[in-house]
Amino acid sequence: MARKQCQTPAECFADLRERGILQDGMMCMVGGFGLCGIPEQLIIALRDSGVKDITCVSNNAGVDDWGLGLLLQTKQIRKMISSYVGENDEFARQFLAGELEVEFNPQGTLAERVRAGGAGIPAFYTATGVGTVVAEGKEVRSFATPNGGQEREFVMESGLFGDLALVKAWKADEFGNLIYRRTARNFNPEMATAAKYCIAEVKEVVPLGALDPDDIHTPGNFVDRFVVTKAEKRIEQRTVRDK
Repeated sequence: MARKQCQTPAECFADLRERGILQDGMMCMVGGFGLCGIPEQLIIALRDSGVKDITCVSNNAGVDDWGLGLLLQTKQIRKMISSYVGENDEFARQFLAGELEVEFNPQGTLAERVRAGGAGIPAFYTATGVGTVVAEGKEVRSFATPNGGQEREFVMESGLFGDLALVKAWKADEFGNLIYRRTARNFNPEMATAAKYCIAEVKEVVPLGALDPDDIHTPGNFVDRFVVTKAEKRIEQRTVRDK
């Protein structure tokens, strides 16, 4: 069995340039929702690798000083394919200044585009976004609804498949089978399948056979490398009230 565990996040990236996986202009799939379940230490290692002109597929771009916000600070991201970006002032500044290309997706559509890419499905039709700017420039066709109802319009969306996926999990075994914890599961399982190469950061590694097969969310055949990290828990938006 190939050794997949690395000692540091930097080691996960050490030889990826020479192998043609880490390259300028690549598409990177990143799990997480806000600051929940983001591969925070792998994002830092990606930043430190110096790769640039990244097209990043992620639900959002973190906050100004954490998560993908760190890659926006260094202007290593050329394009974001996202569904929500409301917590990041630098994202807004770059977008409004024409420094950052943005492709917005309804959240469910984004999730399905990633899932479809991982399943080898090049495109699919959805009713979400028909008649709005989301459908501009895309093929629109009429179909009878699945329950045999009246025909309605659907817009075609393409699947997404990247060069590199970065995900955050709770546990891994020695083969790289992954379990995510509660809401940190969010986009991570889909992202792990939708790239040529997948790296995971995890809280704990257990011996092979210690995980119940029924509990595994991402089979290890999708995972190329993983590393144990210590999570830094941050609050995306703190709301308090007077006593």
